[in-house]
Amino acid sequence: MINIMRLKTFMTTAAALSLSLLAGSVQSLQAVEQTNFVVIFADDLGYGDLGTFGHPTILTPNLDRLADEGQKWTQFYSAANVCTPSRAALMTGRYPIRSGMCSSRRRVLFPDSAGGLPQSEITIARALKSLGYRTAAVGKWHLGHLPQYLPTSHGFDSYFGIPYSNDMDRDGAKSPKGREAFWNPGSEYWNVPLMRNTEVIERPADQTTITKRYTEAAVDFIHENQDQPFFLYLAHNLPHVPLFRSEQFSQRSARGLYGDVIEEIDWSVGQVVQALKDTGNEENTLVVFTSDNGPWLVFDTHGGSAGLLREGKGSCWEGGMREPTIFWMPGTVQPKVVTDLGSTLDLFPTILSMAGAGTPADRIYDGFDLSRTLAGESRSPRLSMIYYWGEEIWAARLGAFKAHFTTKTEYVGQKAVKHDPPLLFNLNEDPSEKYDVAADHPAVLERIAELVKSHEAGVVKAPTQLTALELPTNKPSFLIK
Repeated sequence: MINIMRLKTFMTTAAALSLSLLAGSVQSLQAVEQTNFVVIFADDLGYGDLGTFGHPTILTPNLDRLADEGQKWTQFYSAANVCTPSRAALMTGRYPIRSGMCSSRRRVLFPDSAGGLPQSEITIARALKSLGYRTAAVGKWHLGHLPQYLPTSHGFDSYFGIPYSNDMDRDGAKSPKGREAFWNPGSEYWNVPLMRNTEVIERPADQTTITKRYTEAAVDFIHENQDQPFFLYLAHNLPHVPLFRSEQFSQRSARGLYGDVIEEIDWSVGQVVQALKDTGNEENTLVVFTSDNGPWLVFDTHGGSAGLLREGKGSCWEGGMREPTIFWMPGTVQPKVVTDLGSTLDLFPTILSMAGAGTPADRIYDGFDLSRTLAGESRSPRLSMIYYWGEEIWAARLGAFKAHFTTKTEYVGQKAVKHDPPLLFNLNEDPSEKYDVAADHPAVLERIAELVKSHEAGVVKAPTQLTALELPTNKPSFLIK
């Protein structure tokens, strides 16, 4: 049955495509209904933390089902190895060096930061809003907490969530010293604000119910907008430490507290998918599940696992940036395991393409349209990946081969080591990056060097947004992010 409200919206938005914001042409005017989009973004989830990606004791039946019915991508990358730049890349389809959303000195935004995602950047939400979509951000933002940087200033009709990481705003008077606060966390230890749009509605946020409340907000949004095109960005604050879960999931997982957290996120995915089915939108909605960066290994069992990949969050080894990723849209996404390369950078052009538009022509994009790959019509157009550590390129991948120019094994406490010649690994044969084959492939190193040179020639580095402070402060950072 044709949905009249959607048909009217489509006719209106087709006319809106003449706006300079979206200079690309409509690719699917024949469609009656526009595709909805749900992007679910975990925080610090490891490559090996889901059942479908090999974890032996964490049960994730809802995500496993999506992987079976959709596409499971085994070589999908975040564009950064820490929170703020990775989120900027997803939202804009551009490496963070282009927007100023990275820094080698202060690697993410903090509660005392004065910066954020510049208004000159076009987010997925802003682009879709110009096409008549309703847009909502639920969960962690971490692209600036001041009013001019919040989701409602970047194309989202509404926002409900914590504006930065859940371990910030630590209250030293209420929390135990050192890491004891993380081993036995209490919500009152971190004075993080829960916001609705631009207003703080709870502080400190009760993090024991945060996944549940994010899920309820996401489900409500789907029901409220079931008859018009919508974009939902659901970005969980977890499993970033400190770890919290609701009473329903307490001591539920054999993996302990960390497993409880992941299993509640899996439940959340199931609730979102059920809402799509209940509203008749399951075949008209692309659902994407992935994570911002790899596991925070320095937190022992409170951090996740990168599986067979090397290292985790904060590094340019595979465990820092290769993420467990699933695409699901019955009838459109062809079920299969995809071993081609993909990245969160690709979500911007893919979503716009599936919405019937092209990317804006006034700037350089680093993403590729994966829509034909999702439909099973072609291989992924992505053949390479640049690995940034802050504002510097530390590694690059071309086809099966990855070169490391600089490495740092641990997230904190280790010095960076430069490599000349670079280390070289064949990731198809050696995903754990154990065996340096540089001596056997000098021509590959030359091609990767040319790739990096070409990339750098096309980058106009924006001033960093991450180092300016809102107010002078002597408050120490408990951990370097």
